[in-house]
Amino acid sequence: MSNVKSASPTRTKERGLERAFLILDYLCTTSEPQRPIDIAIGMEAPKSSIYELVGLLTAAGLLERTDSEGRVFLGRKLHYWGLNYLKHFDIIGLARPVLEWITDQTRETSQLCMLERDKYFVAMMNEGSRPFRISADVGERTPIPWTASGRLLLGNLSAEEILALIPPEDFINPHGGPIDPQEFVENVQTAWKDQFFSFDSIADNFTHCFAAPVLDAEGICQSTVCIIAPKQDAMENYALYRATLIQAGKRLSHLPNFKTSKFKAQLRDNLTANLRHSLDDE
Repeated sequence: MSNVKSASPTRTKERGLERAFLILDYLCTTSEPQRPIDIAIGMEAPKSSIYELVGLLTAAGLLERTDSEGRVFLGRKLHYWGLNYLKHFDIIGLARPVLEWITDQTRETSQLCMLERDKYFVAMMNEGSRPFRISADVGERTPIPWTASGRLLLGNLSAEEILALIPPEDFINPHGGPIDPQEFVENVQTAWKDQFFSFDSIADNFTHCFAAPVLDAEGICQSTVCIIAPKQDAMENYALYRATLIQAGKRLSHLPNFKTSKFKAQLRDNLTANLRHSLDDE
């Protein structure tokens, strides 16, 4: 008689539910339809389990078939859920006037950035007036150490927590060179103390990144406002860009208390007036 205990039905269901979420997350990360066999290979998961879960998710409307070869992608029910989420947590509606104001002041593309577990991503963006765009795509996950915002988004963590969160491979820059983990931790500590961070982009040789925190009620940085500008413009307009982002970050930090349309209409005028005062004081 075997002494090996089988997994409980409850635990088996939990694992199945967890894997179903991982399938959705995997497709979101790859940003393209895939066959179940390709999903299984990409996730290094049992093929039979993936096929079964893809079938269940498709039947529920969470996935949709996109071609005759069986490729699937995120389903329209997720869009429906997202619309209902925005009824209660309209981050885009609340942040848009602030990003528009940042762009009005700087001419640069402005962004609202957040963390998704151990990665950074751009949650929304307002295009600048330049004929070309120098920014990450909305929703694209990026290693935290590559970004100015990442040094603020981890500001409430200890050095040990920071190093435990970030995968070792994320301390390699886009060109294959190393990023010193200890120097990164020191950057985080400095950025948190200053409530602002800027540096020459790691991804290229011609841009400079600026970021300021958006704090929640407990003083934790849940998101950032940021811009990426050509180095020459960044040097010439450093004080303006810095003051603009800090002012915008402070205003966004108070947004939960200002959800009325009247507030949205007045927001940009108030920001402009406050910015003039902050620049006059420098």
